[in-house]
Amino acid sequence: MAGLFEILKKKLSPKKKVQESEKSIIRRRIRNKKNILSDMDKNSGASAVFEKLENLPEFIEAKSVLFYWSLSDEMPTHYFIEKWSGKKQILLPMVKGDDMLIKPYTTTDELRKSDMGIWEPETQREYLKTIDLAIVPGIAFDKKKNRMGRGKGYYDRYLQNKNIVKIGIGFDFQLLENLPVDAHDVALDIIITPNYLIR
Repeated sequence: MAGLFEILKKKLSPKKKVQESEKSIIRRRIRNKKNILSDMDKNSGASAVFEKLENLPEFIEAKSVLFYWSLSDEMPTHYFIEKWSGKKQILLPMVKGDDMLIKPYTTTDELRKSDMGIWEPETQREYLKTIDLAIVPGIAFDKKKNRMGRGKGYYDRYLQNKNIVKIGIGFDFQLLENLPVDAHDVALDIIITPNYLIR
């Protein structure tokens, strides 16, 4: 009787097979590749990328640069931020609700870890002036300069309709031929990886 009940229960409430989206598959594959990177690989990749970046006219001419304080699974940015913080106005994002606020970077001592695990400027002062250049993180990029983030849309919402030069940086394996693109996704102006510069 119990066996018959289980059979009827399965027939009446069949389990739906959830198909993994293309974006989810890409995010998982990139995450797996990042997990096997050594610190040496990360730092040498970052050095190659930032050498290219420092030679770009867009970077040389920029007075204010929006950067990001890298997480452990991202291309390391801490050294580069500290290197340039005395020469340019370096800015960092802060997440508040569904929005991204921009705050000036001063020193590492004035960063605090948010509930999302992101290090953000502790200052209450929001930066509302012109931003010349944005260095944008991403899970993946493609050769048409599309970007895929973590899926929350913070950068897409912030960069929409803003006249800011947008540069995506990452490792070579994060650069794909094509990415699935949604209507709200904001394309970049330049992509830099250790071995590629696409503009």
